Amino acid sequence: MLGAFANAFRTPDLRKKLLFVLLIIVVFRLGSQIPTPGVNAANVQACFQQSKADGGFYSLINLFSGGALLQLTIFALGIMPYITASIILQLLVVVIPRLETLKNEGQAGQAKITQYTRYLTLALAVLQATGIVALARSRQLLQNCNEPLLYKEHSLMSMVIMVITMTAGTTVIMWLGELITDKGIGNGMSILIFTQVVATFPASLWAVKVSQGWWVFGFITAIGLALVAAVIFMEQGQRRIPVQYARRMVGRKMFGGSSTYIPLKVNQAGVIPVIFASSLLYLPAMAAQFSGNSAWADWIATYLVKGDHPLYMALYFGLNIFFTYFYVAITFNPEEVADNMKKYGGFIPGIRAGKPTEEYLAYVLSRITLPGSLYLGLIALIPLIAIVLVQANQNFPFGGTSILIMVGVALDTVKQIESQLQQRNYEGFLR
Repeated sequence: MLGAFANAFRTPDLRKKLLFVLLIIVVFRLGSQIPTPGVNAANVQACFQQSKADGGFYSLINLFSGGALLQLTIFALGIMPYITASIILQLLVVVIPRLETLKNEGQAGQAKITQYTRYLTLALAVLQATGIVALARSRQLLQNCNEPLLYKEHSLMSMVIMVITMTAGTTVIMWLGELITDKGIGNGMSILIFTQVVATFPASLWAVKVSQGWWVFGFITAIGLALVAAVIFMEQGQRRIPVQYARRMVGRKMFGGSSTYIPLKVNQAGVIPVIFASSLLYLPAMAAQFSGNSAWADWIATYLVKGDHPLYMALYFGLNIFFTYFYVAITFNPEEVADNMKKYGGFIPGIRAGKPTEEYLAYVLSRITLPGSLYLGLIALIPLIAIVLVQANQNFPFGGTSILIMVGVALDTVKQIESQLQQRNYEGFLR
């Protein structure tokens, strides 16, 4: 990885792209530190430190904002509205025929879906910003905080300005991500998510040392490095299904006769199931917070908030397995793949084209998804187990979501850098 970055900095055009990405990251992190107009920054910082120590059910959303959410900055919403909008559009493509038609139209249809994603992102940003400002206004955003977080808690105009500012911040984040994709290296949105996750990592790791001492700190660091290596191994694992294309005559030219493969990753769903499962478990906790004191709210606070109860762990593990199968089922269509192979004269050796190929792909996919779902479930449980074993807080650094994001984005970015380096080496050789 370091060698790839070193070689990229020796190439002038790649060096410009990398420096451009670094500049965007600096701007992005700067916006994550500027408070929204009308926010009492001193009280927010004091309550934010207390909230980090106590944990809470905002941990995933706060993770994707790099800690900006609970500090009420102009980039408080982070990239979460865009992630949610993208997931919703992916689900709707399966349900709505019009969106499925656009998806099959190629680049023009994908551009239209991207436009719909932007509109939905703005709508979700308005809703989320309104909810966050309302919670801050009622002093329920941060746990055990009775200090006023806003200078004018009862001013409607101040609330509207804050909502507009946070929504505009989400728009700027989308623009920065697209700039990285167009003029930099890697997927812009993924790199911004990576930046926000990495931004909170050193502070969370140092908090373990402060609260537990050097021995526990060293032990957790060693376990974390081993865990990162294991995640890299699993993320790189794939089942390659060989595909052979028959020779065919088109006019006076002969096409086909080549061999390739269909790569089926062990973790075909990525980090999406973890996000789905965490978001679903946040709903009862959020409902209990708004309901006040009641028997069912106390039951939820006991079993479904902090994650140190076996019932919470079992539900979280089961939801990860369910959403892994669900997401793989809607993103990989064996029937469509089999039809495309048949259309272009491709076949799997030993398997007849058409329905047998579809059944074979579905069989292999279900078999490979099982270890992938168990792997995701275990990775997601790591911070919850750590909370019980070492009494770490909810911001345990080696969380399943954070490790998956850091490793996945880093591997994809390095692959793109290496591919561009190889392309330039080939061009130099041909010249």
